[in-house]
Amino acid sequence: MSIVFAVCGDYIQLDQLLKATGLCPSGGHAHAEIGAGRVRVDGAVEMRKRAKLRVGQLIRYGGDTIELIAGVLAEG
Repeated sequence: MSIVFAVCGDYIQLDQLLKATGLCPSGGHAHAEIGAGRVRVDGAVEMRKRAKLRVGQLIRYGGDTIELIAGVLAEG
């Protein structure tokens, strides 16, 4: 599955992204998957659970791909 995820702000942490997209049911599960080397960022295995991901990066986990695009912060 291909997911397009809008990042609001400068970055999103890898563990938070996996949870926000529903690919991991919890932060603990995301930490375990990242620690096991099952997540790739821009083609390289990423072992940092709280890696800061920015617009334009491509994340692969299992058979899924996440593309990060710019989001819009609501004012008010």
